[in-house]
Amino acid sequence: MGVDSNVDLAGLVDAVAAPGGLVGLERLTESLVAMEGRRTSIIDGLRQGRAASWDEIGRACGMTRQGATRRWSKQVHAGSFGAAAEAYRRGRPGYPQSAVEFAVPRRAKRVLDLGAGTGKFTELLVAAGLDVVAVEPSEQMRAQLAAAVPGAAVRSGSAESIPLPDASVDAVVVAQAWHWVDTALAVPEVARVLRPGGALSLVWNIRDHAEPWVALLDNVLHQHTRQEIDTEPALPSPFEQVERTEIRWRHPLTRGELLDMVASRSYVIVLPEQERAQLLGEVEELLDSHPDLKGRDELSMPYITRCTRALRA
Repeated sequence: MGVDSNVDLAGLVDAVAAPGGLVGLERLTESLVAMEGRRTSIIDGLRQGRAASWDEIGRACGMTRQGATRRWSKQVHAGSFGAAAEAYRRGRPGYPQSAVEFAVPRRAKRVLDLGAGTGKFTELLVAAGLDVVAVEPSEQMRAQLAAAVPGAAVRSGSAESIPLPDASVDAVVVAQAWHWVDTALAVPEVARVLRPGGALSLVWNIRDHAEPWVALLDNVLHQHTRQEIDTEPALPSPFEQVERTEIRWRHPLTRGELLDMVASRSYVIVLPEQERAQLLGEVEELLDSHPDLKGRDELSMPYITRCTRALRA
């Protein structure tokens, strides 16, 4: 197994569980949680550095490739954005103003932008005159956010562990991030920091495939993997009065910004370097050959912004 012969794993386990009973069980559980966190961290490092394939990681964990990817790929993808924070800031679209108007009730004063990324939604909240706290787990993304939106209070944290006191905000907005969270932990955390009657709003920008070149672009992007996102998720108690809306709009961008948008996708970031370069080359080929794109530096990407809003009971 490659374990140092001087390490007596059975002895370590016995030592942790020595008190026996509920105390021993609790100590074992705490140790397992810590070890699982460390294992996830190692896997994340291996994938970010492209130092091991999922086949190799599966074998090291005593499982199949499919089992390893099912268990860890979502976490690895969610944690991958820091490596492309600058491209994310340059290439990702903002949001239509009407999304802010839907997501934040008029009576709201203090708003939490949860999973704020590089601040694409945060800047709209600040511009609306709101008192904004932006929470983001990635250090690199927070650096981009703080530079781009100095009017927001930027904090380290996640949807599962929000660094705010109970009943401290009037609204929580999660833009382009709810699909990454552990909802079993995130729902009670969001409910904890929201004041009664406060709003939780979930927002996604979805490229509009009704435009032929956008459909072709997505076929290129998803040749390795297709990420299915539920943009109309159910929200359990204590959330109620769920409302939804769709906003169609267009995002102007340059050829370079489109390539940055592609490079900042989680499933592109985690590809082996050769496959990543090949995919970006195919996107450039589409830009050079499609009649709607050829010879143009100024482009227009059609989006559908889908919003879900619910109130805390």
